[in-house]
Amino acid sequence: MNDQPQLHSSIVAMVSLASGIAANHPAMGQCQLERLRGYGVPDHQIDAVIEIARHIRDEAAEKLDFAFDQKAGMVATIEVSEGEACGCSPTPSGQSCC
Repeated sequence: MNDQPQLHSSIVAMVSLASGIAANHPAMGQCQLERLRGYGVPDHQIDAVIEIARHIRDEAAEKLDFAFDQKAGMVATIEVSEGEACGCSPTPSGQSCC
């Protein structure tokens, strides 16, 4: 039996939307968008979730491409500082993804 409180439905929808975008899920989060709007979540908050998810997705793709290029000998190996290793860089509008 789980005695801990459940996440609010709007938080579950935001997490689902963000993870779907970050994973390039073919459903594109359309169901979650409608749910979030139905819960009264402001568009600017939905936009922030979308921006952060896309940023994380794009960073992951860049890092995978870079790792592949390194293995293929197309780029030199470079040292990465501890801050860069966590992958926490702000989005183009300055949103934090950490």
